[in-house]
Amino acid sequence: MKKNKGAKYFRLILAMLIPIVGAMPLAASKADAQQSLDTVLSEVAGFRAEMWYLPDEELLGFVEIPAGTFLMGSNPLIDPMAFENERWSEGRRQGIVDLPTYYISRYEVTIAQFKAFADATGYRVNPMALQGPLNHPVANVSWTDAIAYARWLEARLKESAQTPAPLQRLLNNGWRVSIPNEAQWEKAARGSEGRLYPWGNQPNRDKANYSGSGTRAVGSYACPECQYGLHDMSGNVWEWTRSPYQPLPFDPSDDRSNLAEDALWVMRGGSFNDAENNARTAVRGAADPGARRPFIGFRLVISSI
Repeated sequence: MKKNKGAKYFRLILAMLIPIVGAMPLAASKADAQQSLDTVLSEVAGFRAEMWYLPDEELLGFVEIPAGTFLMGSNPLIDPMAFENERWSEGRRQGIVDLPTYYISRYEVTIAQFKAFADATGYRVNPMALQGPLNHPVANVSWTDAIAYARWLEARLKESAQTPAPLQRLLNNGWRVSIPNEAQWEKAARGSEGRLYPWGNQPNRDKANYSGSGTRAVGSYACPECQYGLHDMSGNVWEWTRSPYQPLPFDPSDDRSNLAEDALWVMRGGSFNDAENNARTAVRGAADPGARRPFIGFRLVISSI
């Protein structure tokens, strides 16, 4: 990940983190305080403190996914681990979905990013969501927490003079910051080739954090083979989508209508404690929108739909 450049960013990060160090017990030694500060600074390296800890990249970590079609769902003749809920319909195993251009975040939302939201708004969160290294994915967040964060960040990006011009134009033209629907998520994960995993058709624990014991810092696993340069689309934490759980085929209009009171919401990608079958690009999990679990987080999209 690209390092922050210049003393400006360092001073901004330092200024925002002094209260963290200052809150340490008085008995703590200067060496302990310096070690804590060094640890925190290393955890936020590569992220912009003055932009709510979004990645220090040209588009703040948002990656363009070009318009076009992709193959959604699973064919058990190709993927023996396919679950029945990945089948497109009774008559077809897979279907073709055409999506307009959208942008998806390269990394899962981090603890630092979510903490910036909670601190700025006073939003009530599960305290466990803010515990852990700042560059790890936030977890213990509900579907409604994810939506609230996305709405807050959209407002901040619209009003900030430092928002990159391409993103500002999109937001001014009515594009929204949200969590992806499950078609957007699956296309970003499997690419245009219909891959079983983001990197190819075979499991590979060198490419993702699954079958493990805990989260890892976002972007810990290099994946040059991943078509869109995204990280952690398999493993680390399950990721909320804005699609209600129901049988395929996917229909974007179903995202906002005809929902039962007990509707579940789709989550994708598997987590650190899942086996390889749940790290596949087509796997579909689901949870109650109020669920807060140590293995569920999210990432963002900027899109016109």
